[in-house]
Amino acid sequence: QVQLVESGGGLVQAGGSLRLSCAASERTFSSYATGWFRQFPGKEREFAAAISRIGNTYYTDSVKGRFTISRDNAKNTVYLQMNRLRPEDTAVYYCAASSGYYTGSRKSDDFQHWGQGTQVTVSS
Repeated sequence: QVQLVESGGGLVQAGGSLRLSCAASERTFSSYATGWFRQFPGKEREFAAAISRIGNTYYTDSVKGRFTISRDNAKNTVYLQMNRLRPEDTAVYYCAASSGYYTGSRKSDDFQHWGQGTQVTVSS
């Protein structure tokens, strides 16, 4: 069971940047697709971005051009660089990993392993 630990959340002003990190406990993390989901107050988790084992990236429309997902397999870590943040990006951000064959699914059910979440707050 891979363990995921997120870090990098915090409070930032609108227009600012944050970089989230997701560190995995397994050396085989490179064999997992990894995604970032976010949960807005009172809402269910929704897909933000994902990266496949071979580096294909996927984004929800609202973050395209502002967020960049990347991975460093040597460090067993996936990053989410978030630029030009908006107040509507305020949410708890969760890292998730999929051990299955991943082709860009945005469904949380297709990710088997989850971190504990990190709060991102963007002030106006």
